[in-house]
Amino acid sequence: MSDQPSARPAPEAPPALPVTFRPGRTRGVLLSAGLAIFVVITAVAMLLEELSPGERVSFVFTGALLFAVAALLARPKVVADEAGVTVVNIAGRRRLAWAEILRVNLRPGDPWVFLDLSDGTSLAALGIQPGIARQRAVADARALRALAETRTAAPGDGV
Repeated sequence: MSDQPSARPAPEAPPALPVTFRPGRTRGVLLSAGLAIFVVITAVAMLLEELSPGERVSFVFTGALLFAVAALLARPKVVADEAGVTVVNIAGRRRLAWAEILRVNLRPGDPWVFLDLSDGTSLAALGIQPGIARQRAVADARALRALAETRTAAPGDGV
């Protein structure tokens, strides 16, 4: 046994700012699938000779609508810069100052990162999700946690 006190492992150095976190593989799958659906539905509309022009337009519109849904599901991201963090989820966007973020959580079984905020609430950050690429999500969550810890530490805290 050594005389040194047990120490926690050194935290990872935070990434350079600005940095954007997003589920790249999930985004790629969603956008590719949406584009494939649009192309197939449009091709079917053009190949079926018995369709009227209005019916063809409705097919193309349906394909475009399905692509738009896939693009909306691929939208989430978390952007960190010097002033704070912008969380973009499926239907909304929220800007947070670094001081508002108390903790960055990604527990086993969580579908995405949760930010514990100074107002007592929690905000889901869908831009970091372990779905297809778990290791990437864990690394991104650690990087965001390191950024939050260094940005919210008061001067003189020894951090």
